[in-house]
Amino acid sequence: MKLSPPVHQFFDQYLPSIRGVSQQTIKSYRDAFRLFLPFAASFYGIKVRSLRVAHIKTELIVSFLENLQSNRKNGAKTRNHRLAALKSFAKMIRFIHPDQQGAVNAILNIPQKREQKGLIGFLYQDEMLRVFQTVDLKRKEGFRDYTLLHLLYDSGARASEITTLELDYFNPIQKALSILGKGNRFRLIKLEPKTCHLLQLYVRKYRISPKPMFENRIFINQRGEAFTRHGIYRICRKYLRKALPEKRLRYINPVHSFRHSKAVDMLHDGYPITDIQHHLGHDNIQSTTIYLHLDLDRRRHIQKEFIEHMQSVLTDDSKIDALLQWENEGDLMVWLDSL
Repeated sequence: MKLSPPVHQFFDQYLPSIRGVSQQTIKSYRDAFRLFLPFAASFYGIKVRSLRVAHIKTELIVSFLENLQSNRKNGAKTRNHRLAALKSFAKMIRFIHPDQQGAVNAILNIPQKREQKGLIGFLYQDEMLRVFQTVDLKRKEGFRDYTLLHLLYDSGARASEITTLELDYFNPIQKALSILGKGNRFRLIKLEPKTCHLLQLYVRKYRISPKPMFENRIFINQRGEAFTRHGIYRICRKYLRKALPEKRLRYINPVHSFRHSKAVDMLHDGYPITDIQHHLGHDNIQSTTIYLHLDLDRRRHIQKEFIEHMQSVLTDDSKIDALLQWENEGDLMVWLDSL
């Protein structure tokens, strides 16, 4: 059996309709196949369109994973993500084409590689205040960035979740925000008054007019399009570099540092671990318990100053305006690019 038809089924039917995975997962798996298919063709000395299901053997998969680490310098985490995509494909083969399951069963037994757990790079509250204070409201994009940074911290949301936020997800009366997280699951969280006022003012006065297909998204870039994960990453990195020394930034993920900081502060404030799990959108509570091992000592005057900042109400006045200037089997690789 040729490999091309099952690949089409995997992305067109199995992942979106049978599994119901998010578009982000589909893109991640697409990227894995963009790397795997040319490698498999080279491994056997044939063209991509000549690959068959019988070619997908354990030795090929293991060789591909080793190549990711040795030639592409991928870490164990990325290696495991690529393996997860191939295992999901193997499960589909076993489900939809049971006559081919003998060719893919061994793939499901390939173990993930143990990865070293990184440090939890969170920001102390005085550091978070310094990050907020580095935003220059005189710049055209200043108010947008200021709002984005506050929302990243207050919501504890992932960058990908911020990019998909829509206007209807925000309820200013209830001070609530709906977030579409992993596995296409919504969670409803409460926001601080400061964040709510910033969001309301940004949407009402400083949000760039979006292009038609992005008119429902909250955060719009200079091109009138929705923000990307990489765009949010660049903004966070920009302000973290302004606020913190290079040595401090070494173990901090620019976007996730806001998420980690929110979790640590909630734990310090006495929230149950299950509340933190819900706020962050963790599917497994074990992902949340990592914060229990951190040193949560705080200086009281720093915490008091930070709480006052987050609970303050932004006044809507003209001075802020003055500051802002404003299925083609013939070429499977081409088809994957179009997803």
